[in-house]
Amino acid sequence: MSITPVILCGGSGSRMWPLSRGGYPKQFLKLHGDHSLLQQTATRLVGMADVAAPLLISNQEHRFLVAEQLRAVGMDQARVVLEPMGRNTAPAVAAAAVIALEDNPDAMLLVLPSDHVIQFGEVFQALVAQAASVAASGKLVTFGIAPTEPNTGYGYIRRGDSLSGDAYAVAAFVEKPDAVRAAGFVASGDYYWNSGMFMFRADVYVRELAAYQPAMLAAVQDAVAKGVRDLDFLRLDADAFAVSPADSIDYAVMEKTQHAAVITAAGLGWSDIGSWSALRDVTEQDEAGNSVLGDVMLDRVSGSYIRSETRMIAAIGVQDLVIVETADAILVAHKDHVQDVKKIVERLNEAGRSESVTHRRVYRPWGSYEGIDAGSRFQVKRIVVNPGASLSLQMHYHRAEHWIVVKGTAKVVNGDQVILLSENQSTYIPLGTTHRLENPGKMPLELIEVQSGSYLGEDDIVRFEDVYGRSK
Repeated sequence: MSITPVILCGGSGSRMWPLSRGGYPKQFLKLHGDHSLLQQTATRLVGMADVAAPLLISNQEHRFLVAEQLRAVGMDQARVVLEPMGRNTAPAVAAAAVIALEDNPDAMLLVLPSDHVIQFGEVFQALVAQAASVAASGKLVTFGIAPTEPNTGYGYIRRGDSLSGDAYAVAAFVEKPDAVRAAGFVASGDYYWNSGMFMFRADVYVRELAAYQPAMLAAVQDAVAKGVRDLDFLRLDADAFAVSPADSIDYAVMEKTQHAAVITAAGLGWSDIGSWSALRDVTEQDEAGNSVLGDVMLDRVSGSYIRSETRMIAAIGVQDLVIVETADAILVAHKDHVQDVKKIVERLNEAGRSESVTHRRVYRPWGSYEGIDAGSRFQVKRIVVNPGASLSLQMHYHRAEHWIVVKGTAKVVNGDQVILLSENQSTYIPLGTTHRLENPGKMPLELIEVQSGSYLGEDDIVRFEDVYGRSK
């Protein structure tokens, strides 16, 4: 029976602000290790027997981030399904089940969040093999993390009768408890943390969804049937998908089915990275209990997580703090209050501040741009174009642009001219002139762009041709 991994790539980017943003949530970040959490999730599957190419369910706004990160780790065969709006995990997995069944009527789904840390991949692969044998019998298997402390930030699963090996029937799902109840759960030995990872036959999930959420299943089936191909993506039909109720797998199916099972997941080195404190717990610490990343200098500091992305951080005589610096924002919080970071994000959203959504560096399918300076009627950007990539053929109504190449070679369409620019050469794009920037080389193209004009917003772009299918 072939296993189809389903990687869920949703997320609002609020819990790990300021590094994580709405436009660049935590699964795309290198929070722990040399690869992003999404890349780690995908490559964790490499080497497993009878595993098909992953199926990723993503917000359409993140489609090129997903594709580029997969390409960077050699997962080009993965398929990406685009949700027109978020409807929680149950409809997302339903879409994956419907698509997988079109390929293979015996498909088994391995449902994985894209933003978790698992430090021991071999243990994970062995656990998946055990779960597959249980799921093959018609069970809907959830992975229960053996608790190491009475954590109040997780939902819990109470195990029931033994099924086989480390697998048990699910007796109950329990909401996040208070500290006293959590301590009792851990002491009993009958409870697990709910990991959000699942394994089941695709047809069993569809059957149970039909029994408990028929409107959801019908809407998702319609959305898949009416979906359209866009480059390498499958776009679910927006009108059909909008009809689906929004609900999680737990509420929609797992808490209602008579076929739920839980398998003991121990020794994974698992964390859902739900807060900066949780990341500190899985990060190497010095003798004073500090986790330090980047350019940091400490004097009499203990129990802290301090991370510098662009500038030096100096800390003196403090303890139990989380300090995270990015190019445009700095977070300072006591480690016991980092769950409240989302309140800051809410306030930023209410104020219309961009810091909740984008970084100073903004990623595009062709590369990235980063704001360097801005003032009245001008702004300066650093632009990086990936090898072989090109921006759209476009025009601006309200601004002119100056381009200066600092690294690589640029092929430029400037009105009726096509020119090649090498390092230290420049060109001027007058207001209203059709233009395109392309990197014909095999190394990244870097240039400085100076914009000047009465309006400098990103929405002042008229696209005539675009290889990425963007309408604006």
